[in-house]
Amino acid sequence: MHTVREPALQLRQVDGNPSTQLEYIKHQQANDGNVITTTIDLKDPKYAIDVKLTFKAYQKENVIETWSTLTNKEKKAITIENIASAALQLKADKYYLQHFYGDWINEMRNEEVQLPQGIHRIESKLGTRATNFDLPSFLLSVDKPASENEGTVIAGTLAWSGNFKLTFENVKYSEDFGHLLQILPGINNYSSAYNLAAGKEFKTPTFIYTFTTKGKGQASRNLHKWALDYGIYKGRKKRSTLLNNWEATYFDFDEQKLDHMFGDVKKLGVDLFLLDDGWFGNKYPRNNDHTSLGDWDPNKQKLPNGIGHLVKLAHEKGVKFGIWVEPEMISQKSELYEKHPDWVLKLPNRHIDERRQQLVHDLTNPKVQDYVYSVIDKIMQDGKEIAYIKWDCNRYMTNQYSPYLKDNQNNLFVDYVNGLYSVLERFRNKYPDLEMMWCSGGGGRAEYGGLKYFQEFWPSDNTDGLRRVYLQYAYSYFFPFAAQCAHVTSWGKQPIKFRTDVAMSGKLGFDIELEKMSGDELKYCQDAVKNFNRLQTVIAQGEIFRLISPYQNNYAAWMTVSEDKSKAVLFNYNLNTLTGDVFNKIILKGLDPNKRYTIKEINLMPNQKPQFKRNEQAFSGDYLMKVGLDWYLNGSIKSSVLEITSN
Repeated sequence: MHTVREPALQLRQVDGNPSTQLEYIKHQQANDGNVITTTIDLKDPKYAIDVKLTFKAYQKENVIETWSTLTNKEKKAITIENIASAALQLKADKYYLQHFYGDWINEMRNEEVQLPQGIHRIESKLGTRATNFDLPSFLLSVDKPASENEGTVIAGTLAWSGNFKLTFENVKYSEDFGHLLQILPGINNYSSAYNLAAGKEFKTPTFIYTFTTKGKGQASRNLHKWALDYGIYKGRKKRSTLLNNWEATYFDFDEQKLDHMFGDVKKLGVDLFLLDDGWFGNKYPRNNDHTSLGDWDPNKQKLPNGIGHLVKLAHEKGVKFGIWVEPEMISQKSELYEKHPDWVLKLPNRHIDERRQQLVHDLTNPKVQDYVYSVIDKIMQDGKEIAYIKWDCNRYMTNQYSPYLKDNQNNLFVDYVNGLYSVLERFRNKYPDLEMMWCSGGGGRAEYGGLKYFQEFWPSDNTDGLRRVYLQYAYSYFFPFAAQCAHVTSWGKQPIKFRTDVAMSGKLGFDIELEKMSGDELKYCQDAVKNFNRLQTVIAQGEIFRLISPYQNNYAAWMTVSEDKSKAVLFNYNLNTLTGDVFNKIILKGLDPNKRYTIKEINLMPNQKPQFKRNEQAFSGDYLMKVGLDWYLNGSIKSSVLEITSN
């Protein structure tokens, strides 16, 4: 019916009636021991419209996942003007919203503001790489700003790889409600009044949220536990460390050069070689980013023996092989575009607007979905034992028109994402053990909709070690370190130790020329890889405790703790410190107060003495969490990794 507040559901019925009235029919529950699933059935008494509200309550994680499903049982189509994944309501005097925003190489800027009276929205209209400007995630503190360890807070995130909208309607006074905050997360209804055909159902993305009175740190840990077991594809599976060729070669490589790099992989001690952009295209060779997307045949000049031969060469050296693809995109200068100009999103009677010299495939079209699937499947078949795929997406939509949808253009943004998910679902069913990175020119796909199919995402093209301290700290509000790819590159002027110590707190990889390293630098990296492999489970899956924020200090620290509290890893970083800076003690978290722990500094350069003065001494967990450790790093751009082991 009519509402004076933002509606969670807004339909236009078959006869044009703009109202919806839902009445309770029944509810049911299922309990598998940890997850209690509640489904509430609602129905419009005058129109054949059914709605199901589903709530999955994860008991151990203290997380709720919720979504809505609408079924059109009318004989004609209806229009969904707006449908939210959830409708949360709170009553308090004040609310403080922390949200995250940015752009390419400037991701995860964030700010916390008190919500004023009225409506505040966080949204994306980008179509693809939809989290490029704003994240579909937030932290909401109630009554006063929450700290890491204290305060009432809700952490929420929407699992959707397309246009999203998070609406916060703050009613300061109402004769009906008093103080009320309404939170409506869901698909952005911008240009998306969805035409739902007779007999069809519409399922919203899931909204995942947690509530705690123990601060932002506990909210993050709740989400991380849920993500590792339920939100990320095989979230607890061990990840492969890798060496990427991009910064070493860019588009300029051949079989001989790559074969040499397979040796570098073995020398460095990582598991896998990742072949990046530039390996495909024959009529239009992919020697720059102006051509060839869509023509996914190996370039015969660079790779005369194909991908399968490369995989064989890698395996002969004991190295796994991975490959870069960007299957959602197409170049105008390509054989595929010449054959199928109708397979791209482009506006009729308008100039074709390229970004990065490429266009977007029309994934609303089942034929295009089949093509994209078949292309990646063929690469896998030709390459045989390919172990890793980096799935990229380097532009957002600006030509939002589907030749396939014709008069049904308002379905484009939603059907594109569902078409993409259909391809990924099909692909995952055939290749369940393949490791895959969800990449989008950086942080354009930092969300759990895609992570249902991928083990990890690429947080940013900005791999400067100093900037990554901020990025990885901010992403950890919502994502465990297992999901954050972190590569050591030539970006930034920090020492190799600093860059590697930062990358080691994510999913470690390298994109660097080994020939430009000194002997000591190479030896250091080899040892760091061994340490990461040995400690990967603790780093990737351990509980994260953010101890010192880089946003309020010129230094930073965080730690990860194993589930049984027997092992922890502490990462400490001096940033651009200033004379006169005051460094407080590091108060550790998450340990067992009754256990004794030995602390040892690892990741030392050859012949470097430990910076931690009390190296290899033992402390009680109670001491470390109450008294703490003196800050011990001196000077700007210094780093240290401490391994903490119970006796």
